[in-house]
Amino acid sequence: MKTPPRAIPDGRGLRVALLRALFNDRVVKGLMAGAEEALAEMGVAKDDVTRIHVPGAFELPLAAQAAADSGRFDAVVALGAVIRGETDHYEHICREAAAGLALVSREKRLPIGFGVLTVDNEAQALARSAPGPENKGGEAARAAIGMVDVLRKLKKV
Repeated sequence: MKTPPRAIPDGRGLRVALLRALFNDRVVKGLMAGAEEALAEMGVAKDDVTRIHVPGAFELPLAAQAAADSGRFDAVVALGAVIRGETDHYEHICREAAAGLALVSREKRLPIGFGVLTVDNEAQALARSAPGPENKGGEAARAAIGMVDVLRKLKKV
């Protein structure tokens, strides 16, 4: 059974905060490129994208909350990469980044695309941040813009 084609969300006129963790820079650069490409494909103007750098994935929820509180954005895309190490630090960072971003999104009713990779090794991270349709930064951007559309439709119901 074939999956039906997905409609490309219309991002024209939307203002987006693109949050980029600086930790695991090589990987996150790929996610950033994928997100920027996807936003452009959806019609989001380059001048309507505000790029904000944060130290790491743990700091993304606070930056997302500040973006939401500013009232300047229709959506947020949060990008980062957490690669498993030898300690349980990985589990704490992954859990807090995911839970924190989900909480901000629900409390502020602001779509947040979750583009934080949580992987076992660098090879997995690089594969998911490589150019192309499977780039997780692009997927996060499409999800955020798609949710703007969903929320607008639900307000009309």
